[in-house]
Amino acid sequence: MIGVIDNGDDCAEWTFPAEPGAVRTARAVVRDRLRAWGLDSVGDIAALLVSELVTNALRHATGPIGVRLVRSDGSPGTLLVEVSDPLPDPPRERTADLDDEGGRGLRLVACSARAWGTRPGESGKTVWFELAVPD
Repeated sequence: MIGVIDNGDDCAEWTFPAEPGAVRTARAVVRDRLRAWGLDSVGDIAALLVSELVTNALRHATGPIGVRLVRSDGSPGTLLVEVSDPLPDPPRERTADLDDEGGRGLRLVACSARAWGTRPGESGKTVWFELAVPD
């Protein structure tokens, strides 16, 4: 990892180099943080979707990849997950053929998250999704 900001309360951020090991490490730190927050119920799906978005960033961008988790209280609570990279172009959903090995990541995010989207950043973009956290 390049950098870590983890206040342990309601927000955690990591920055990873654009290297293949970033996907595995991102999954692990997301699961660990959600476990520490007592949010095991969304750990697997959050780790899967982070894995998809970090993989997309590795395939299409160069430079560091940021992952940020923000939890909010309420009933139900919400987990906001953001993955940032230096490429300004927004991701595009595409239809994968049956034999394609890729092309399903954004569809998976769209079908699994309560909401998702993209926004431009100062240098690049952020792809985000929200998961409902059961009471």
